[in-house]
Amino acid sequence: MRRIAVPGAFAALGLAILLGLGIWQLERLQWKEALIARVNSRLSATPAPAPGPDAWTNLDVADLEYTPVTVAGHFDNAHEAYVVDSLTEPRGKYSGFGYLVMTPFVTDAGWTVYVNRGFVPTDRKAPESRKGSQIEGETSVTGLVRAAHDRSWFMPSDRPSGNEWFSRDPHLYAAAAGLTGKQVAPYLIDAKFNSDLPGGLPQGGETIIDFPNNHLQYALTWFGLAGGLAVVFIIFARGRLKVPAPSAGSDRPHEARRKGR
Repeated sequence: MRRIAVPGAFAALGLAILLGLGIWQLERLQWKEALIARVNSRLSATPAPAPGPDAWTNLDVADLEYTPVTVAGHFDNAHEAYVVDSLTEPRGKYSGFGYLVMTPFVTDAGWTVYVNRGFVPTDRKAPESRKGSQIEGETSVTGLVRAAHDRSWFMPSDRPSGNEWFSRDPHLYAAAAGLTGKQVAPYLIDAKFNSDLPGGLPQGGETIIDFPNNHLQYALTWFGLAGGLAVVFIIFARGRLKVPAPSAGSDRPHEARRKGR
């Protein structure tokens, strides 16, 4: 057994790692399925009032994502921010390259929340190119809570000077617009589609709700590798044990012949 002790130790370590990864993926599978079920149940819920400043200190925005909320007030249309976007699977008639229009919304309570009003094509970025798209006066917004996040590492840098962004961060928009003295919510609201807008722009209701769930496949892959490692080691061990170990005195006749010369 000593002849397979070291290889056996390495095989056992590898087996433990592979099984651990498989179990971890099963745990991730349970978490992902619970997340999908939770989000699906939220989408049909009655919109609740959007959380105000009193709730921001301990607010877990990630846990609140995709919750329908509503808020009353008016848009600050002079400070629209534009997030570069590519709409490949639109629900509305517009798609391709363009921008998401992020507009600060001043609530009746005095605090501000940035609303993702929806998608506009590249040639409709300027408000004057989409007459009537900016809502004036008192109104209300209903949509889904979305967490702020930075741009991905492979994306170009934000261009505050040109008001073009890759980050989805209301505090960055507020700082660039000079709204730092105001209470700005740490989340965004993705507005639903508004059919009353001329030409349907900005095209709201384009929130992507997609949670890739390949954890079962990953788990089976890790368990398969663990099974393959076990089979390979068994074959190796059987072959090693079948070969007779050299005896302690196997070299003595040679030594005797050397002495007789």
